[in-house]
Amino acid sequence: MKAHVLVFMLFFSFGSLFAQKYSNEFLSIGVGAKAQALGNAVVAQTNDVTAGVWNPAGLAANEDAPGLQIGAMHAEWFAGVGKFDYIGVMLPSNNDKRRLALSFIRFGVDEIPNTLTLYESDGTVNFDNLREFSAADYALLLSYAQKGRPGNGQWFWGGNVKVIHRRIGPFANSWGFGLDGGVQYHRGNFRFGAMAKDLSTSFNAWSFNFTDEERQTLELTNNEVPINSLETTKPQLILGVAQRFQFKKIGLTPELDLIVSTDGKRNTLVSSDPFSIDPAIGIEADLNQTVFLRLGMNQFQKESSFSGKSVLSPRPGIGVGLKISALQVDYAFTDLAAQENTYSHIISLLLNLKARK
Repeated sequence: MKAHVLVFMLFFSFGSLFAQKYSNEFLSIGVGAKAQALGNAVVAQTNDVTAGVWNPAGLAANEDAPGLQIGAMHAEWFAGVGKFDYIGVMLPSNNDKRRLALSFIRFGVDEIPNTLTLYESDGTVNFDNLREFSAADYALLLSYAQKGRPGNGQWFWGGNVKVIHRRIGPFANSWGFGLDGGVQYHRGNFRFGAMAKDLSTSFNAWSFNFTDEERQTLELTNNEVPINSLETTKPQLILGVAQRFQFKKIGLTPELDLIVSTDGKRNTLVSSDPFSIDPAIGIEADLNQTVFLRLGMNQFQKESSFSGKSVLSPRPGIGVGLKISALQVDYAFTDLAAQENTYSHIISLLLNLKARK
């Protein structure tokens, strides 16, 4: 693999460092097998520890306020090439009106060969010079949520402070910061939610560290040497509505979300500039809130078929869940890229720990 191939892989696989439209997209993948199976349509009904990522207002709607809730997820995308991990903690509180949570996310590709030093000065190949590195994105979210005064329904609101760190081996790294805000409104069997991501227009400040030899190799292979830069992430608004239906022991909860991006024209169902709208649909069936079956679709993209016609291609998801006492296990089978042969298995856990009286 030549040096220019390495550079192409880094900048293509993880998104252009200078492109603004899809900045920090790893945070849009979503956490929790439940949400993945529901097509990420959860902003109105989420109320467990994963709400710290989806809609922090939902943390205050959690009924296990006195205890500690822990969530974890592991997923491998593209036949195990990319690994996505999440762990979240909702902290115990003696006040059922307020909640705090911490969320940690990592999405990375490991064991990437560094071929910049593969060739000696005389042009010969020396495989002893090969070194491996990782390219990974990290995010730490601190979430706060509070329950409003009861009235004609119940309001919940919350927010996130997030720190983002992205690293491409020894060559580049960035630090970024952002703010999110969300609300939920519950009335009867209806749930309404709104999540404003990157309210402050999040940013990542990139710095690059190439040796003189590596810079020379990039120049000789007609590659541009990156310079320190600032990458911004524009705000995004997610609106959701859900309703619960109860039929004796069986419950049904459908939800519809609308994801409104503000960074220009995207390949979405409603595509315009500067706003584009992408719907997400999910439905959950449960038996006594113990056994769950979930279906969902999102990322409705227009693709060209072999005949040249434009077809609508959504990202489907399916999953199951099982709640046993304080432990809930969720599984999802979904497609990250809405293309063939990219389906992955996702498993996540939720554990509720209540303090002894």
